[in-house]
Amino acid sequence: KFDSRRHGVKQPRNPWSDGPEFVTQCPIQPGTNFTYQVILSDEIGTLWWHAHSDWTRGSVHGAFVILPAPHETYPFHPPDADQTIILESWYNDDYLELIRNSTLDGQAVGIPNAYAINGHLGDTYDCNDTIFRMEVNYQDTYLLRIINAAMNEEKFFSIANHTLIVVAQDASYVTRFATDYIMITPGQSMDVLVHANQNIGQYYMVMRNFHDSAASSNNNLTTAIFQYKNSVGGPRNNASLVSLPEPDDSNATSSFLSRIRNLRVRQNPPLRVPRAIHRRVYIAISTNSIPCTNDSVCVTEERFVAALNNVSFVFPVIDILQAYYKRSINGVFTKDFPLEPPEYYNFTGDLTILNRNVTMGTKVVMLNYGEAVEIVFQATQFGAGGSHPFHLHGFSFYRVGSGSGNFNNVTDPKSYNLVDPPLINTVHVPASGWVALRFFANNPGVWFSHCHFERHSSWGMDTVFIVKNGGTKATSIRPPPASGMPVCSGA
Repeated sequence: KFDSRRHGVKQPRNPWSDGPEFVTQCPIQPGTNFTYQVILSDEIGTLWWHAHSDWTRGSVHGAFVILPAPHETYPFHPPDADQTIILESWYNDDYLELIRNSTLDGQAVGIPNAYAINGHLGDTYDCNDTIFRMEVNYQDTYLLRIINAAMNEEKFFSIANHTLIVVAQDASYVTRFATDYIMITPGQSMDVLVHANQNIGQYYMVMRNFHDSAASSNNNLTTAIFQYKNSVGGPRNNASLVSLPEPDDSNATSSFLSRIRNLRVRQNPPLRVPRAIHRRVYIAISTNSIPCTNDSVCVTEERFVAALNNVSFVFPVIDILQAYYKRSINGVFTKDFPLEPPEYYNFTGDLTILNRNVTMGTKVVMLNYGEAVEIVFQATQFGAGGSHPFHLHGFSFYRVGSGSGNFNNVTDPKSYNLVDPPLINTVHVPASGWVALRFFANNPGVWFSHCHFERHSSWGMDTVFIVKNGGTKATSIRPPPASGMPVCSGA
């Protein structure tokens, strides 16, 4: 079975082509097909597409590039060429078997055997794989379209001896700034200019994990080559000497993210940050354990789950969109996802003596069309702790604030950036901290929200936002495709 989506394409009024299994469609069964209708709105730059069934996105993914319209150009000097750079996880096992075995035994999937750049492992692993080479001309400028397709890892990325100029994130232009490295979370895309102005030779591109949780990690360097023409066989620097933050350098991460600001140019959608908020949702993120169920062969007496506001999401056997749209299908979901944690405690303190109860369920958040929404994601120290990349389908949102410790709804909003916050679709929630997002609920439909660490999403770190129809046809969900949707086996 299989399904797919264009990550970050908002699909206005068209959740039928959004893609996540059992949320907006049933999986496309073997021997069948389904044609997606991709509707672009204000996206510009680099996005990507990937499978959205189990862990199949690990090997089924690619770039989705929206070029300037014929009458438009870039809000910077046009590059001489561009190059897609996809950062990936590499397992020596089948992805479907990995998640099936993990679900069965109640334990986490092991760390990847390696990581790859454009499908190549580079020269730091004990294997016979080749290394990706990007050939460049001296004094030319290149637009790198960088996508983090890794399964569970945020990434640092750098090019030896070269400055990176960040120009866009998640298909929206940002105020340009120079940096020695970037930090990019799973699900994010980032457009970066690099000027080939160094001595002719070969220079390492290097990535490695940013990792700030107690879970295991493979922090090996992964390499590619930024190679000037006529330098084949020439010397290159040792990859370990490339200027890259340490794997647990949270300050490097927060410093980089704080520099990303919205750019007021005609190519971007007009800046419209909600100020008077109609709906606030405060979500505490946790990883938990529950007793092993009878249908599993657990390694221990407990199995891993993950939760939002103590609710661990359960995927139904009939997709939520079908049940919501037809109205005649009952029992698929409930409309009672808690809009705040059921109990307040020191989320970022020592929680080892606490045993948080988890409710299993398919609970959704209902939003009225046009509401101004604020979501605060609060990381907790349950389980391994650490950061989380959160993605919301159907929307781009403004990242208006972030901080450490427990969110304070009186003092922390005073520090919000409502002037030029970045417009993104996937956000880094800092370990032992919080992040605040704002958007207008102007896209009717059923929209999945989930951690883009696949292990966490598989354990239930997900929810669904349903935006009700407005009062007109133009503010209502489009009808389903005439050709029909994939059929659920549980229907």
